[in-house]
Amino acid sequence: MPETPLIEITNLSLSLNNTDLLDSISMSSKDYGVTMVMGPNGAGKSLLLRCLHGLIKPTFGSIKVCGEHVLGPSTNQAMVFQTPVLLRRSVSANLQFAAPRGTNAVRIKNALSTAHLADKKDLPARLLSGGEQQRLALVRALLRKPKLLVLDEPTASLDPASIQIIEGLIQDFTEHGGKTIFVSHDIGQAKRLGSEIIFIHKGRVVEHSDADRFFKNPKSKEAKAYLNGQLFV
Repeated sequence: MPETPLIEITNLSLSLNNTDLLDSISMSSKDYGVTMVMGPNGAGKSLLLRCLHGLIKPTFGSIKVCGEHVLGPSTNQAMVFQTPVLLRRSVSANLQFAAPRGTNAVRIKNALSTAHLADKKDLPARLLSGGEQQRLALVRALLRKPKLLVLDEPTASLDPASIQIIEGLIQDFTEHGGKTIFVSHDIGQAKRLGSEIIFIHKGRVVEHSDADRFFKNPKSKEAKAYLNGQLFV
């Protein structure tokens, strides 16, 4: 485990229109695995990821990724959203456009193969199914060789086959030294992938622990209610 935290957030706050959306969030992670971010709708999970990726400037506080301050979008990171954003080009051309300079054709071919899209490389990317589009978006992000992979509910409403492929790609990325932070409402998925859990409620981190402890013995009443399928406000 590295001495310097892979993610370090200090007193992060975000206010819009006099409304506090994120409230003094402080957390750090030295874990190379998958950090799952969980919590009810409207808790601030997606906002936290957008701040982490440099897409939104926080009102107050600081964020470091791999020891470097996040001041805007960085080549050290790649983000995949719930709804894929694809270019009006072929499947293969989407990868070629995003690939770093000097990327050879073999690497593009391997990326298509790992996403199970090799037979669709010449199709317009936007004609793929939802699951295929998300697999393409993920391998396109991984082609950048990021240190941090930021995922905002990338498997919501996808078919089981695509979910399995995507989870396999994420596990392979982390096993080779990458760090992933992943928003999901799927408790089963969090148990399969998560090495640690951050639970957010009303813009605050109310629990942060390793996954095994979180699921067996959550400390906060909010996390207990969430895991029991209860409604709470």
